[in-house]
Amino acid sequence: MSCYKYWGKLEEIASKLSSYGDLDKYGDSALDDVDINEIIEILDDVEIIAHDKTIDFDSAKHILDDEKMNNALKLIRKFYVYVGARLETENALEILESDNVSETLDSFQFYDRYVGLLNNESQLVKFNKDKTFLFLGSGPLPLTLIMFNKLFGCKCIGIEQQEDVAELSIKVLKKLGLENEIEIVVGDETAIKDLDYDILMVAALAEPKDRVFSNIWQYVDEKTPVIYRTYTGMRAILYSPVLDKDTRGFHKEVMILPTGNTNNTSVLIRKIL
Repeated sequence: MSCYKYWGKLEEIASKLSSYGDLDKYGDSALDDVDINEIIEILDDVEIIAHDKTIDFDSAKHILDDEKMNNALKLIRKFYVYVGARLETENALEILESDNVSETLDSFQFYDRYVGLLNNESQLVKFNKDKTFLFLGSGPLPLTLIMFNKLFGCKCIGIEQQEDVAELSIKVLKKLGLENEIEIVVGDETAIKDLDYDILMVAALAEPKDRVFSNIWQYVDEKTPVIYRTYTGMRAILYSPVLDKDTRGFHKEVMILPTGNTNNTSVLIRKIL
């Protein structure tokens, strides 16, 4: 089915989002007083489009590569990132005040999606208690690390480049009693050179992608599995995907497409010389 039926709808969504202000000019703080559910309701329409199974990859590229749609997609993606970060931060702060931390963690809006995502990723590499899992871009609510530790018992390390975000996630892990199981390191992707790990994963929102993968190539060996999360097909309207040029120097071994409400495609690569 043609993707052109969505052009007007995407422009309409971008117009609604633009009414909240220019995030480039005013920053995320411009939305602090806005009810997050208002924005989520608008972005729910984007999710419906992103999950349209009748649009194949080639058709999706007509939207993703079109200059006219570029501004609309840039704005939609900014709000998508903002909502994700705000929901994570709010849940993290709720955990710190909670008397039932497990229940509060489970209430995170995208918890079920993470369950599906990790089920997919567990097919790429064998995770177990003898493996150390390193996640680049762990965020304020390090749910990926928490769930990998919970499900597979592996030792986990997260890298977060924003110090205040890292500090919040450390407090969350302590509240959950996981401070001895999961370590958070402040830094960018170059921090991997000083860490011991068996499996490396790159978050979908790690940026800039070309620099991130270039530095990973420099410090990782050929045997270490590297998994990255990205967006494919129409789901790429939610956030810019990892491109082939970004992962030059790596061999793509396996790619698992998302199922259900999950948005991320997970890809296993290894360094080649």
